[in-house]
Amino acid sequence: MGDSQLLALFSVFMALCLLPHYALAMTRRYDFNIKMQNVTRLCHTKSIVTVNGKFPGPPVVAREGDRLLIKVTNHVPNNITIHWHGIRQLRSGWADGPAYITQCPIQTGQSYVYNFTIVGQRGTLFWHAHISWLRSTLYGPIIILPKKNVNYPFQKPYKEVPIIFGEWFNADPEAIIKQALATGGGPNVSDAYTINGLPGPLYNCSAKDTFKLRVKAGKTYLLRIINAALNDELFFSIANHTLTVVDADAVYVKPFQTSTLLITPGQTTNVLLHTKPRFPGATFLMTARPYVTGPGTFDNSTVAAILEYKTPSPLHIKNLPLHKPHLPSLNDTSFATAFAGKLRSLASPEFPAKVPREVERRFFFTVGLGTRPCHRKNATCQGPNGTRFAASVSNVSFVLPSKALLGAHFAGRSSGVYSPDFPVSPLRWFNYTGSPPNNTAVGNGTKLVVLAFNTSVEVVLQDTSILGAESHPLHLHGFNFFVVGQGFGNYDPNSDPNGFNLVDPVERNTVGVPAGGWVAIRFLADNPGVWFMHCHLEVHTSWGLKMAWLVLDGKLPNQKLLPPPSDLPKC
Repeated sequence: MGDSQLLALFSVFMALCLLPHYALAMTRRYDFNIKMQNVTRLCHTKSIVTVNGKFPGPPVVAREGDRLLIKVTNHVPNNITIHWHGIRQLRSGWADGPAYITQCPIQTGQSYVYNFTIVGQRGTLFWHAHISWLRSTLYGPIIILPKKNVNYPFQKPYKEVPIIFGEWFNADPEAIIKQALATGGGPNVSDAYTINGLPGPLYNCSAKDTFKLRVKAGKTYLLRIINAALNDELFFSIANHTLTVVDADAVYVKPFQTSTLLITPGQTTNVLLHTKPRFPGATFLMTARPYVTGPGTFDNSTVAAILEYKTPSPLHIKNLPLHKPHLPSLNDTSFATAFAGKLRSLASPEFPAKVPREVERRFFFTVGLGTRPCHRKNATCQGPNGTRFAASVSNVSFVLPSKALLGAHFAGRSSGVYSPDFPVSPLRWFNYTGSPPNNTAVGNGTKLVVLAFNTSVEVVLQDTSILGAESHPLHLHGFNFFVVGQGFGNYDPNSDPNGFNLVDPVERNTVGVPAGGWVAIRFLADNPGVWFMHCHLEVHTSWGLKMAWLVLDGKLPNQKLLPPPSDLPKC
């Protein structure tokens, strides 16, 4: 046998040996058709925007390492974008989805293929519309399984179940926010919360619209919990059952038990539910209601679903007693603080907590509400003292451009689209959490922070009490970050860093800035592109509580943003 034949035979042998490793990753294709669908909730039928006619939308299921090609076709009058919330989008920022940040919207009759690979992530995330208030009905789970033959670092569940919270509006949410922005006042609140799209038996006319989770005794269930609500953080509990938290924002955490969860819009939490060892002769409510910190109006109601055990014949469920959980009070900040303090990264050899120990760039951002002058001549608006409500990061209320920021950066045409001068710290100091200043006005602009590739970053996010202290769930696109510290009152740069956790801080993509307090996060800017950061309370985002980071290309080919796809929508 000649050398060439031996070489060919060796190549075939190696290919066969390596085949199982290459076969671990797949290309998964999905078609998302955006269409109108008539849906009835609370005895109110309306036409809503959906994906494939489903509410909530279909799950996207993949494994770590898979490539996803998701074709979104717009059949409705609204402009559409879809954000894959929590996906890192390494060098694939064109697929991130926020309107006018990484892409122009998909217009009526157009399609766009979101093309990205899931790298180093496994757990629960979710997708949602990222334009105006369309995510009130356009959302669904992203379930990322571990690579084949890789186990969870916890007990293998008998079954996995998504639990996704939402908000239902009898009126059109787009009309609600449009009216609020026109008048300068606060928008109307939702009419109900939902679990998997259903409001449950505690609302009028909704007993038939109740999610039921049927379980077997003595089993372990993995509940993939997602808060897709527009404007409210939520407490969640299952009567007479304890939950074991094992994952937050698709990152494994040190397991701990709790009877109640707190989850902000934009966050996900995986929990293990260990059912009772034998049939308990009862059914149990699963309920959620808001955690409220600010002075604004909110939907003060409770959504319920039912946990029922598969009954041994001849028992009938309708004759069994029903147990209700006890939830914290609406403003139980002590519970919220304690719950956040229990979250710790697994920090194991297999899943290390790679928190930056040294920091190259430090930022101090204030976040909160303020006012803008009434935009109508010789008239008053419905905000404080005849003004308009506004929100800002470091007193800059972000103005969405008419062209996508990422495209302008890539083409080298930033002039007139954005400026790279977002303030590193507030331009003037005041007692952020004390008596509010007389001047409540905020500025505005389209300003970015520019970072060199691979910069280690620390950001302190300070709540302000200008119009009342309030918790703000801040979401960072393109990165996970480590929550190294948090506290109440004004952040002290001299003493507070001494208490930072640099060993096993929780790793997230969305964190709640405590009402009347601060939170410190760290991340490594190792992903080139333009990345949005904003409050995940949609009303605050609409008022301008958002900003963006520009991470420049690195020197190596694999450190550079890839070119835009040919079907990228145009403005």
